[in-house]
This record gives sequence, C-alpha cells and structure tokens, in this order.
Amino acid sequence: MVGLEFEIPSAFDPFADAKQSGGAGTKEYVHIRIQQRNGKKSLTTVQGLPKELSYETILKTLKKDFCCNGNVVQDKELGKVIQLQGDQRKNVQNFLVNQNIVKKDQIKIHGF
Repeated sequence: MVGLEFEIPSAFDPFADAKQSGGAGTKEYVHIRIQQRNGKKSLTTVQGLPKELSYETILKTLKKDFCCNGNVVQDKELGKVIQLQGDQRKNVQNFLVNQNIVKKDQIKIHGF
C-alpha cells in the first residue's frame, strides 16, 4: 500500500486578524433610532457618540437647528443617549457628518 500523508485542518477563525488589528469588523457605530410614542408622536435617540464629546453642547445645537426639544439620558448599559422630539433621523445624520463628528459609514439608522 502507498502511504498517504495529509493534515487535518485545525479550527480556523476567518475574523481573527480583524479582531487583532481593530479592522472594519470592530469599528464603533453611532445608532440613530426612532421610537413610536402615542399616535403620531415619535422620539429620535442617538447613541454611541464618542465619550470625549460634550453631549450637552451637541444637544443644544441640535435643538436650535431642528426647532425641537430634547434631553440627554444616562443609561446603565448604553451610556449617554440623546433624545429628540419627532423624526429627526436624517437631520441628525446630516448634522453629524457636516460637523465632522463621525463619518457617514459609521452611522446606522434604524426604524420604519
């Protein structure tokens, strides 16, 4: 008989190099969500902004630009979350990109 030599492949993790190098799979996203309240009323939430930013200053500018009310909520799991009245998803996205706070590919819009 002829001796056959072969290797049994070990467990291969295709994402191992991305985890180590901090590549595209590990980037932080800013999530912009809409929550339906009662009737036609809705609430826009923004989470995942960099922690070194002043949330109160961003909120003040957003409220003035979009003519809406809002506040900053401290959550145990999510950290600080900005809440705005109404459907402001596209407005917030354009604001964050135009002010160079985050890049457009780092923003995820959820809802409807």
